[in-house]
Amino acid sequence: MADTQGSDAGTQSLSTGLKTRHLTMMGLGSAIGAGLFLGTGAAINVAGPAVLLSYAAAGLLVVLVMWGLGEMSAARPESGSFSTYAELAFGRLPGFVTGWLYWYMLVMVMGAELTGAAQIVGGWFDVDPWIPAMIAMVGFTVVNLTRVANFGEFEFWFAFIKVAVIIAFLVIGVLLVFGWLPNTDAPGLDNLLHHGGFMPNGWSGVAAGLLAVAFAFGGIELVTIAAAESSDPATAVRRAVRSVVGRIVVFYLGSVLIIALLLPWDTLAKADEAAQSPFTAVLSMAKIDGIVGVMEVVIVIALLSAFNAQMYGTSRMMYALCRRGAGPRALARVSGSGVPTVALLVSVAAGFLVVLLNFLEIKGLLTFLLNAVGATLLFIWGMSAAAQLVLRRKFDAEGDLPVRMWGYPYSGFLALALLAALTVLMLTDDDARTQLVAMVVVVLVLSALGVLNQAVGRRRVGVGRRD
Repeated sequence: MADTQGSDAGTQSLSTGLKTRHLTMMGLGSAIGAGLFLGTGAAINVAGPAVLLSYAAAGLLVVLVMWGLGEMSAARPESGSFSTYAELAFGRLPGFVTGWLYWYMLVMVMGAELTGAAQIVGGWFDVDPWIPAMIAMVGFTVVNLTRVANFGEFEFWFAFIKVAVIIAFLVIGVLLVFGWLPNTDAPGLDNLLHHGGFMPNGWSGVAAGLLAVAFAFGGIELVTIAAAESSDPATAVRRAVRSVVGRIVVFYLGSVLIIALLLPWDTLAKADEAAQSPFTAVLSMAKIDGIVGVMEVVIVIALLSAFNAQMYGTSRMMYALCRRGAGPRALARVSGSGVPTVALLVSVAAGFLVVLLNFLEIKGLLTFLLNAVGATLLFIWGMSAAAQLVLRRKFDAEGDLPVRMWGYPYSGFLALALLAALTVLMLTDDDARTQLVAMVVVVLVLSALGVLNQAVGRRRVGVGRRD
């Protein structure tokens, strides 16, 4: 089912070129990013082995949010996803703010991901980072301008590589844990339980670890945006959500457990490069030659995969918003191949502006803009969970609910409670509190723009009636 309302906005509809395997691997790949390979050490350092509890709590939250989103997406496949559902449940302004907030987040992260990849690749070939950044920007723009199936294939193989690396890591890790590789000894439970204990920094460490990993699964919600371009959205969403959520939790918890078993928690820290990654340290124990170079390639693939997915997500969200009158209608135009060309080019330009800000090192402005990104998912996930609670009965009454979230309404209330607890937790941390404040500022600005958008819309309707 394509986006059927495109003609109402004077546009063509999106295509239906994505397959179930595309959506499944897209969900897996979106949540397995450079943050897993580089950021895991920082989380383990603050919480110790008890970071497993932090990841479990974050995993439970994402399971609840994604099941709710999957339920709504299967019933009403929309490229606007949670933005559309927020509008259906609460009105135009919440839908406007949620959609543009997500677009803003993806644009900012898109620029940051491309900057990171460009700096690594620039080091490989001893060229200025802007050169590989420009090549990647042009190349992926061309891919996304052709057909959505091309984007799906790129994401499928990018995600396949990342998933294969994680599986290989888990296999090698298990062999190391049991001492089944040549010249290796089984570490037992020393690092997990006896090196300062399972919870060396107490519950405060677990809480700090939760802050570090809370949004590690961000990006998985892209599946529900892409569902609108699947030939069988209900089936695709049902299979993708069920497989993605379980596998992501296993991959994250499994990887962290291997690291906690094999490496002392207090030797780990935030990694700024592949050589410092705990994944590199574990694989080095297996005497794998050139592992730093291998991990650099994996990290670049993870960054470019995320960049490609975010380019797709920004264009579809902008298209959906403008099609609903939450932006200029010209941005909702669709090409003959079913691609929102104008929205894609505008999103790419915005992303490249972020890249330029990175290279120009305008730290004050860029720091504020990126700080707002940190807490954005809190708002979006909260709006999604609340919308599911409101829309469940409506969709059910209409007999159009192929995917059902279990435990309704208590599962939705639990998701909101976890998000509220996470918000309170963020208020106790200086850096996280700054992110919340920056996010609130952006939400207020978007709210003002939303009110203005509605006023302009009403004025146009009035003028049309007088004419």
